[in-house]
Amino acid sequence: MVERVPWMSPVDYEILLFFDEHPIQVTPKVIAANIDYDRQYVGKRCSTLADAGLLEPLGTGLYQLTDTGHAYLEGNLDVSELETDE
Repeated sequence: MVERVPWMSPVDYEILLFFDEHPIQVTPKVIAANIDYDRQYVGKRCSTLADAGLLEPLGTGLYQLTDTGHAYLEGNLDVSELETDE
């Protein structure tokens, strides 16, 4: 079971699940269209998740799930390791 992290917003988990279900490189615009959230908000959250090491920014606006992101979703990660400057 995934432990909630205090700084995460509800959309963060949906973003991570999208990547878990679709192991592809995508932009926040594509994610937003598929999880029914505002593109700009999803973009900001992707950046925050990348700062925490859960997503990897690939340039040109693309992101993908990191090994740390996979470990978090599998419940195999100490969430105290997920720090951000937020």
